[in-house]
Amino acid sequence: MARLIRHHDWSATSLGPIEAWPEALKGAIRMVLRTPIPIVMLWGPSGVMIYNDGYTEFAADRHPDMLGMAVREGWAEVADFNDNVMKVCLAGGTLSYQDQELTLNRNGRAQQVWMNLDYSPIPDEAGKPVGVMAIVVETTARVLADRWKAEERDRFQRLFEQAPSFMAMLRGENHVFELVNPSYMRLVGHRDVLGRPVAEALPEVAAQGFIDMLDTAFRDGEAVTGDALPVMLERRKGEAPEQRYVDLVYQPIRDDNDNVTHIFVQGSDVTERVVARRQQEMLMHELNHRVKNTLAVVRSLATRTLRGAASLEEAEASLSARIVALSRAQNILTRRNGEGAEIGTVVSAAVQSRNENSQRFQIDGPGFKLNSDAALALSLALHELWTNATKYGALSTEAGHVSIRWSIETHDSDAVLRFIWEEAGGPRVAAPTRKGFGSTLIKDAVATETDGRVDLDYRKTGVVFTLEAPLRSIEG
Repeated sequence: MARLIRHHDWSATSLGPIEAWPEALKGAIRMVLRTPIPIVMLWGPSGVMIYNDGYTEFAADRHPDMLGMAVREGWAEVADFNDNVMKVCLAGGTLSYQDQELTLNRNGRAQQVWMNLDYSPIPDEAGKPVGVMAIVVETTARVLADRWKAEERDRFQRLFEQAPSFMAMLRGENHVFELVNPSYMRLVGHRDVLGRPVAEALPEVAAQGFIDMLDTAFRDGEAVTGDALPVMLERRKGEAPEQRYVDLVYQPIRDDNDNVTHIFVQGSDVTERVVARRQQEMLMHELNHRVKNTLAVVRSLATRTLRGAASLEEAEASLSARIVALSRAQNILTRRNGEGAEIGTVVSAAVQSRNENSQRFQIDGPGFKLNSDAALALSLALHELWTNATKYGALSTEAGHVSIRWSIETHDSDAVLRFIWEEAGGPRVAAPTRKGFGSTLIKDAVATETDGRVDLDYRKTGVVFTLEAPLRSIEG
């Protein structure tokens, strides 16, 4: 730039030939040319531009044409900005801008740039401001990098906050909470944890091994993971701890010196998955148990039915009907996931499914749930009662009917189910001369499965079946 300045035709400018320049201008130029920082001098009222080598990089393709130009012409796109600079500094003032945003035409296109700008007046020998010294440091690359980092932080923060998994950042060997996302807050019950060590913020987890896991990750610098880990959390103040299950990762974060400074916590609350899996396992065990029991019942039904039947045809009809009754009860239990069945549903399925006789039953009693064993036993007993009533009892005539009622009573401080089947309006009843499998099923099987007492009374007016069973033995 010293060479360019010496050989420039200054006579075409307001400064005139170099030989006529004042010593203040020459001294300022000598100083500027020796400075690596980009500097441009704006001399005189029009701001004639004289600059150093550092400024040429900023000027880009505008150099060297702008040497000796008035600043208003050299940077016409920011003329108003520079007019204000000249006005303030020639009046003796100074200006300073940090990351000032301007749009400049460089390299054939308009560019958005950011700069640190410092303007100060240059005095003549008498101390009067006659020019402006402008230090120009372009900060575009840093500003864009900072903005990108800020956008990345914002993007990470949004991901952090919106992530369905729980996340937290812990600082130092005491594991102080620095960041937590909403999912983490939901897991721990929206407690105040920020700025507090884990052992203080969540004291209940210390005795459950989680602090030890964090210490291991911080000490060894290796990730520590866990799948479906049980954790008791005091999620609501004043309430008992709640059992949750979590998949988690404790990931160490290192600084530039390779020292662990933070632990990033990431995981998922898998309580519903664990509970569902355990429920499925329980149901599989229950299904296995029920299938075995059902096969045993079918085997017993088949054996006893064949043994007591007078003919193969009678055996086939009786066995088929009993298996259908058993299947009907199993269907009810299956719909209830093996958790038992409402007594009213069991009774209705056993007797009202026979459409031709459904209007001949009066059914009444409070609702409660039988366990699966009691439901099966009662269902089979009701089938036998219905079969006998259809063949020989109240349902064998047009006028006959059956009353089925039950109630919960208290005997010696124990709750007891009292269940009654009572026939009326049928032919005169007489006690059977031999005890068949049906009556055995009605009395013995029901008594055994319900831990109760069964009475089968062959009254002349109709059969009366009575069951008294402790509620604790039959309730689902």
